[in-house]
Amino acid sequence: MNIVSRFNALLMAAACALALSAVPRAEYPRPQFERPEWQNLNGDWTFELDKGKSGMDRKLFDSKGFTDHINVPFCPESKLSGVQHTDFIPAMWYHRTIEVPQQWLGKRILLNFGGVDFFTAVYVDGKLVGRHWGGSSPFTCDITEATADGKPHNLVVRVEDDIHSRTQPTGKQCSRYNSEGCHYTRTTGIWQTVWMEPVDEAGLKSVYIVPDLDENRFLVKPEFRALKAGQTIDVAVKDNGKTVARASRKAAPGIEIPLTVKNAKTWSPESPFLYDIELTVRDADGKAIDTVNSYAGMRKIHVEGNRYYLNNKPYYLRFVLDQGFYPDGVWTAPTDADLRRDIELSKAAGFNGARLHQKMFDERFFYWADKLGYLTWAEAPSWGGDLNNPLTARNFIPEWETLVVRDRNHPSIIAWTPFNETWERPDNDEAALQHDRIIEDVYRATHNLDYRPVNDASGNYHVITDLWTVHSYEQDPARLAEWFVLKDGKYPCQDPRRDVPYSGQPFFIDEYGGIKWVVGEQFSDISWGYGQGPKTIEEFYTRLEGLTDAINAVPYMSGYCYTQLTDVEQEQNGIYNYDRTPKFDMERISKIFSKSPF
Repeated sequence: MNIVSRFNALLMAAACALALSAVPRAEYPRPQFERPEWQNLNGDWTFELDKGKSGMDRKLFDSKGFTDHINVPFCPESKLSGVQHTDFIPAMWYHRTIEVPQQWLGKRILLNFGGVDFFTAVYVDGKLVGRHWGGSSPFTCDITEATADGKPHNLVVRVEDDIHSRTQPTGKQCSRYNSEGCHYTRTTGIWQTVWMEPVDEAGLKSVYIVPDLDENRFLVKPEFRALKAGQTIDVAVKDNGKTVARASRKAAPGIEIPLTVKNAKTWSPESPFLYDIELTVRDADGKAIDTVNSYAGMRKIHVEGNRYYLNNKPYYLRFVLDQGFYPDGVWTAPTDADLRRDIELSKAAGFNGARLHQKMFDERFFYWADKLGYLTWAEAPSWGGDLNNPLTARNFIPEWETLVVRDRNHPSIIAWTPFNETWERPDNDEAALQHDRIIEDVYRATHNLDYRPVNDASGNYHVITDLWTVHSYEQDPARLAEWFVLKDGKYPCQDPRRDVPYSGQPFFIDEYGGIKWVVGEQFSDISWGYGQGPKTIEEFYTRLEGLTDAINAVPYMSGYCYTQLTDVEQEQNGIYNYDRTPKFDMERISKIFSKSPF
């Protein structure tokens, strides 16, 4: 190679490296079900807002490209999208070209979406290839037949989002033009990674990995896309590259593969050890047709009486409320490193976990929680839907089930919280029937899918629950302590007409504090926190420690959740500012939140 050719090759390599680094959120989005071949479709797309929802009449599904550009996976309301359109968006259309690599032809070509809010229709060269309802759940379109020629194709995505319908869950997205109270900037359209991958028609569809600490084993339950004669599956459990357990089984529906690990290493916040798990599907000739890499933690969670147990020992939860909003990305973290940093900031403040509030977080967040040793309660963005409306149930239940299945292998998740503060529950028995029915249905559906405890409705009102949670933003430590004193042997209850009676579950205050403290300028003239804000920094520390000590002194308490990790827009009651810079002496904050009664 002459010097000119070598220079050109170096220029080409540098250009390729620059192009790769320019792809936002370039990491593999599904860390517990990772395939070696895939193509990230994030980056520059074109788009058109469809304010009159006339796009179908105008045949935009057959578009070859729109005028305006957007940076996927950031929603159009965000700065990082390059759009920053914050008015309501009833519908919008996306376009980009895709091309299936020649080496992928002959396999099924799957087009994956991590999250699109709310209704999605997907077209390839004007042909409908998939539809999906749900703002947070992932979905896949099989585009094999539409791309079998290996040529470039026009990919068009139609999105509709009616935040005012009261039938779709929206979480903390504000239904008014400006953010106010505890509702913030909206998210419309694509807000998580889009990617393609080739999969054998008889490859893996999913895998459920259940740790069994008492028997030192993992129970691996694979689900296949299809089955062929003689097909087998190999599963290997590895400790830092060394195989410590292996099994091979004939592929069949509903099989469960036990893998015993001698002298198993446990996973916990204090020692977050993870085993790598490799799954290989083979055809009748023994040829590998699909390989998936995963991981798992050997840990046990269960309830005994009024205590929550981790690895057979009572464990006190020192949680913080995390809403997962970002100044530049809204619901989408700017980078994978930002997800990790949020956990590191929380641990630095003395917390051992978080209640992830009114949002199903990016799966990469759970990956970092697993890696760093950080406990989480996973929660749906349930606000926005009228629980007395059957269409709300139709929209909510399948999305929640999909999210539970997506995340149930993560050891960091130790409870499910489908609903939050169901204040709209009527006290009239007949009117409350539909409300209670959806909560009962979701509770049972969750247990049918996974073994973790279910907190049916954080705060109020409980219908059927494994964990008893209450919210109190009392700002006087003495009054808060008095609130927790048993009255006639009864536990604190917001409204006995609406709550079922307490029946001995582990008791948590999973929202408290929320003390306003602003460093620098207020976010807006409606910035707020709970109660009357302290006048001095010393008054803040005294109140914070007094409230936390009062909770730690409650003999039946199993943990708490402080509101909140960071400011979010006008709600300025975080331990950190919205941009994640510190407000306080973090050593002093950590000493307060590191206290534990057991």
